[in-house]
Amino acid sequence: MSNPFEHLHKKLTVGGQEYSYYSLPDLNDARLAKLPFCIRVLLESAIRCCDGEKIQKKDVENILGWEQLHRSGETEIQWKPARVILQDFTGVPCVVDLAAMRDATKRLGGDPARINPGVPVDLVIDHSVQVDKFRSKEALEANLQLEMQRNKERFVFLKWGAKAFDGLTIVPPGSGIVHQVNLEYISRVVFNNKGVLYPDSLVGTDSHTPMVNGLGVVGWGVGGIEAEAVMLAQPISMVLPEVIGYKLTGSLPSHATATDLILAITKELRKKGVVEKFVEFFGPGVAQLSIADRATISNMSPETGATICFFPVDEKALEYMRLTGRSDDCVAWTAAYLKAQGLFRDYSDASQDAHYSSVLELDLSTIVPCIAGPKRPHDYVALASAKADFLKCLENPVGHKGFAIPEADRSKVAHFKYEGKDYSLKHGDVVLAAITSCTNTSNPNVLIGAGLLAKKAVEKGLSVEPYIKTSLAPGSGVVTQYLERSGLLPFLEQLGFNVVGYGCTTCIGNSGPLPDEVAQTIESNDLVAAGVLSGNRNFEGRIHPNVRANYLASPPLVVAYALAKTMNIDFETEPIGKDKAGQPVFLRDIWPSSEEISSVVQGCVLKEMFLETYQKVTQGTASWNALDAPSDKLYAWDQASTYIHNPPYFQNMTKELNPITKVDGAYCLLNLGDSITTDHISPAGSIAKNSPAARYLEARGVARDDWNSYGARRGNDEVMARGTFANIRLVNKLMGGKPGPKTVHVPSGEALDIFDASAKYLEAKTPLIILAGEQYGSGSSRDWAAKGTWMLGVKAVFAQSYERIHRSNLVLFGVVPFQFKEGENADKLGLTGKETFSFDLGSPIVPGSEIAIHVSGNDAIKQFTAVLRFDTETEVTYYRNGGVLNYVVREQIAKAN
Repeated sequence: MSNPFEHLHKKLTVGGQEYSYYSLPDLNDARLAKLPFCIRVLLESAIRCCDGEKIQKKDVENILGWEQLHRSGETEIQWKPARVILQDFTGVPCVVDLAAMRDATKRLGGDPARINPGVPVDLVIDHSVQVDKFRSKEALEANLQLEMQRNKERFVFLKWGAKAFDGLTIVPPGSGIVHQVNLEYISRVVFNNKGVLYPDSLVGTDSHTPMVNGLGVVGWGVGGIEAEAVMLAQPISMVLPEVIGYKLTGSLPSHATATDLILAITKELRKKGVVEKFVEFFGPGVAQLSIADRATISNMSPETGATICFFPVDEKALEYMRLTGRSDDCVAWTAAYLKAQGLFRDYSDASQDAHYSSVLELDLSTIVPCIAGPKRPHDYVALASAKADFLKCLENPVGHKGFAIPEADRSKVAHFKYEGKDYSLKHGDVVLAAITSCTNTSNPNVLIGAGLLAKKAVEKGLSVEPYIKTSLAPGSGVVTQYLERSGLLPFLEQLGFNVVGYGCTTCIGNSGPLPDEVAQTIESNDLVAAGVLSGNRNFEGRIHPNVRANYLASPPLVVAYALAKTMNIDFETEPIGKDKAGQPVFLRDIWPSSEEISSVVQGCVLKEMFLETYQKVTQGTASWNALDAPSDKLYAWDQASTYIHNPPYFQNMTKELNPITKVDGAYCLLNLGDSITTDHISPAGSIAKNSPAARYLEARGVARDDWNSYGARRGNDEVMARGTFANIRLVNKLMGGKPGPKTVHVPSGEALDIFDASAKYLEAKTPLIILAGEQYGSGSSRDWAAKGTWMLGVKAVFAQSYERIHRSNLVLFGVVPFQFKEGENADKLGLTGKETFSFDLGSPIVPGSEIAIHVSGNDAIKQFTAVLRFDTETEVTYYRNGGVLNYVVREQIAKAN
C-alpha cells in the first residue's frame, strides 16, 4: 500500500540544495499547534512511515488527537524510531540474538540474510573498562590494556557483527561514554536520508539514552529485546503518553550547578509521579541553560521515572551543533527544516507554548547545592543538611534511608596501615570518590568547576588521603583536551583524580577493587563506608560491595568530599582541612564562582577539540585493530567459549504458533518486597566466589583472575542464568528476610542458591512465578533481567507496580506481568510464597483484563484476581509467538515465502 500522506511530501531549498520532507503544517489541522513538541516528532514519523500495515492512518489520527485521547491511558500507537544506539554490555547479547536468529531462520527454511538491521545502528564500547589502576599517569593505558585482555573474545565477536550485519557501526573501546558520544557526535538532530529530511529519533539499550533529549532529539531507553525488534524494522508499540510540562523561570544562582538542578528536579518529578510519561521543558528559564546543562537534566530521565525529559531545539542547540563540529550545511538544513515544520522553539515566546497534561513550575534561582543518597538517586539532601541526614541514616531502621547501626557502635574507630602509615576509618568515611558518568562529564561547567576547586585546594596545601580510591573517567577525549588546555588537569592529578579510562567505570559498578587494607578494615568492623560519585545511580550494592552509603554529587562536590574524607561534615561550619600555615580552610574558600568557570569554559572548550577527537573516533587503538574477526554471514559458535554461547531461545521453535495460555501448579521461586531493581535481578558486577556462575566457570577451567564480570559475559546465557537474582542485597521473604541470593525449594524445604532451586524445578517440569511489591524492575534497562527470569523457568510475575522498561521486556520475552489490584499485594492477600498458583489467560487474550488466579496450599486464600499487564494488542501478538524475536523470525520466513 502506498503512503496515504504522500500529498504532504514537498520540497525545501536550503543554500541552493534541494531537499524534501513531509510537511506537518500542510495537514491544515488546528490541533497541531497545541501539541507538545515531542508529540509532533511522533506525528511526523507516523506520517512519513505510514504504510497501512505496521503504521496505519489511525495512528496519525490518534497522535493528532493526543489532547483528547491520552488521558485514558489506553490509546495505542505504533512508532518507528530513526535509529538505534547500543553499548557493549547490552550490545553483545543483541548481536548474539541476531546471530542465533539467523541460525533459526536457516533451520526453518528461510534466508538468514533477511535477519539484518533496517535502521542505522551504532554500538559504543564503554561498559567494559574497569578502574584497576588509579592515581597514576599510567592508569589510562594500563586499564585499557586490561580491558582488551579481558574482553578479546567479545570484541572479536563485535567486529564480526560489524562485518556480518549491514548498518552496524562500532565505536571502539577507549573512545568515550555512549551517551556523550551520541550527544557530541552521532546525533543528527535532523536526518538527511538521500535528500529526505526528518527529525532524528532513537531508542537505545541503556536507560540513560534520553540524555540526547537535551539537544532536541526524541529518544529513550528500551531493553535489548525491544531494540532488536526496532533494528529489524518493527515499530514500537506504545500507549499515547501523558506529557507533563515543566516550566522553568529565573536563572541558577552562582553557587549552584546543573547537578544540583537535576537532583532537585528528580525529587520533584518522583513526587509528581511520572512513570511512563513524557516531560517537556518550556519557559524563559530554559534559555538560561546551556545544552550541556539540559543534557545533564535529560540524562537522569530514568531516575525521575519519566520516559523522556525533552528540550525542543532552539538557537542554543544550533550553537552547540557548530561547537561540536557539525558541518555548516548540516546546521543550515536543520534550522530551515525545523522552522518549516513548527519544531523550532523560542523559549521566550509564550505563544509557542503547547498544551500539556499538567504543568509543574520551578524557579531556577531557588536551587541550592545538594547531594542524593545514600541508596537511591531521588533521595535528595540539601548540602546544608547532609551531615545531619547521614547521622540519622546510621540510626534509622534498615531501608532506603537507614543502616540500623546500634548506638554503641556509631562512634567506632578502626585502625589500619596503608603504604607504611597509620590511618583510621569510621562510619561515613569516604573510601571512593569518582568523577564519572556522562551525566556530568559531558558538562564543561562542572568539570572546569572541579578543576578550579582542585587548583585552589592544592594551592592552599590540601590533599586527599592515599587510601581513598579517586578517579576521573571522562565521557570523551574532548574533556581531557580542555582540562589540559586550561592547566587544571595537573591539579586534579595531584589530588589523585588521574584519567583512568574513557567509559562508564564507577557509575555502573566497574569501580574495581578497593585497596585490600581498606576492604578488610571495612569488612572486619562492619563499617558503613561512603562513596561519592558524579553519576546517576547509587542503588545498594551497585557501586562497590564494600561501600554501603553512596551519594550522587556534582564533580566539584566529589572533590570536596574526597578532601574532607567523610560524609560526617557540615561544610558551612566545619573546615575541609588546614592550609600550609595551619589555618582552617572552608569549602567556601575554594569554591569557584560561576564567573571564573564561565571564563575558562569560553577560552578552553573549542570546536577544534571536537573535530580532532571525533575524526579518529572509529579508528581504534593498535590493539583493537590487531583483532582478527571472521567475515562469514553465519557465526561459527565455539562450544568451549564462556563468553559467547548460542542461546536456547529458538531451539524448540516451530513455524506454527503454540501459545502458552494456561499455567497449572506453579511454585513461587521468590517472594520479594518493594523497589526490586534490575540491579537486584540482572547479573551485574563481579562474579562472587562459590556462586553458581563461579562453579560453572571453574568447571570449565577458567581461573578466578579471568572470571571478569557478569556484564562482560552477557553473551553467554549459561553464565547469565546462573547470575540472575545473584545480588547479595536481595531480600527474599522465603528466606525469612535475610539478604542474599538464596531461596527455598518449596517441595523439599531446602535452602538453595536461586539458580540451583530453579534447576530442580525445571528438572521436574514445574512452572514458576515470582511475587513482588511496588516499582518492580526499576533501574537500568537490562534485557537480562527479563531473559534471566525466563531462563529460570518463570512464567509470570505478580507485582504491585512495574518500571516501564522492565514490564515491556518481560512481555517481549514471553513472561506474563500481572499486577495486583489497587490496594492489594501478596502480604495483604495472605500469600506466603509456599503455595502453588494456576491461571488461564483465556482466548482471545485481552490486554488489561482481570484474570482469576487459583491458589493451593494455603487455607487462608483460594483465589484472587490480578490485572494482566499486556497493555496493547501488539504485546499480545508478541507473547503468543513466544516473544518478539520469535515473531520476527516467523515474519521474515513468511515474507520470503
